[in-house]
Amino acid sequence: MKSIKLSRNNEWLYAENLQNLLSVLSEDGEEARVVGGAVRNSLLGKPIADIDIATTLSPDAIIRRATAAGFHAVPTGVAFGTVTVVADGQPFEVTTLRADIETDGRHAKVAFGRDWQIDANRRDFTINALYVDACANIYDYVEGLQDIETATLRFIGKAEDRIKEDYLRILRFFRFFAWYGDGRPDAEGLKAAAKLKQGLNQLSAERVWHEVKKLLCAADPSRALLWMRQTGVLAEILPETEKWGIDAIHSLVETERLFNWDIDPLLRLESLVPPDEERCNRLASRFKLTNKDKRRLKEWAKVAPVTLEMHCRQLKIQLYRIGREAIIDTLKLQLAKARQNANMSAHELEKSVHYSELLTFAESWIVPEFPVNGRDLLALGFDGNHVLGDKLQELEDLWVQSGFQQTREQLLHILRQQIKEQ
Repeated sequence: MKSIKLSRNNEWLYAENLQNLLSVLSEDGEEARVVGGAVRNSLLGKPIADIDIATTLSPDAIIRRATAAGFHAVPTGVAFGTVTVVADGQPFEVTTLRADIETDGRHAKVAFGRDWQIDANRRDFTINALYVDACANIYDYVEGLQDIETATLRFIGKAEDRIKEDYLRILRFFRFFAWYGDGRPDAEGLKAAAKLKQGLNQLSAERVWHEVKKLLCAADPSRALLWMRQTGVLAEILPETEKWGIDAIHSLVETERLFNWDIDPLLRLESLVPPDEERCNRLASRFKLTNKDKRRLKEWAKVAPVTLEMHCRQLKIQLYRIGREAIIDTLKLQLAKARQNANMSAHELEKSVHYSELLTFAESWIVPEFPVNGRDLLALGFDGNHVLGDKLQELEDLWVQSGFQQTREQLLHILRQQIKEQ
């Protein structure tokens, strides 16, 4: 195994909390190393998020040592060998070396051990099976370092075997390719994903959406989505895209960069599916989206395309009636589409300018609040819920058509006049 060290500029490794924890877990002949994403991202020069630790200690021994050293230990997944150790508010997932001895495509039965090679072999991708100890020595049992250098995403061992252990690895294959891969995805991985894609139906909707959302958060997920479409994986989890296409995602990514928009996974999802209310409702239910995301997707599906003739007065009405977020989503997607076609015609260029102006207005306009309520009508003598509701709606329609210009006093004056004329 090639000997290599992590460079000294990786300050996270030398943080006091982590060094103390690694020291405690490595006493009396035991050993602990950081594994996975923190090592991978350090080598790639990317930000470090969670720090996971692998150790030869059993879960019970992890808890005893961590507690004795003044850390807070939480048995978050002891059946799988995982204990969360909290040091000064920072959590570290500490997991005993293990082998997966029985799998069903979703869950695994594990056996704890002390063999680092076996622990590496049971992981998903070579770039995720790199370890580093407290002295910055890197341990590579699966040729992950060379895959880091070539931006290759490759399953450990046979791709089909790894996928059959957990079908979620199909989505992880494309997600990690979107984040870390280059060129064409690994051929064996593509072939295995295409062959075993129906296994995704065994997974919970929450797990599927969790992976899809992470994929959509990549800087540019368009190449990964293209290969998901080619292998049939995308249609398996997002049948709404089958006759719709994924062309819009690339232009949306480019437009995001041009206008410095934040990456928005739900907006990117909207670029992949048709704005059809019934299908969007099914999608939201299937993925078990949050109520907020469900409402946003449903409202977006209701919005009619913004035309070149629309002006700010009409846009104000839509913003008030439908909601700012859905209108902004629509304008962003139409702007991205127009920009994609702008080099093809002057008309599309004109549209992109128009959508950009409307988007700026939609983001800045303060949506007003209807100044009259049911108590005002009761004070004037109106009675009954049905009458109150109809009259309020009639008055609100007048106010909206006035361009939201009429004041509360003017609206109440209209009501008084109506009462006199009765």
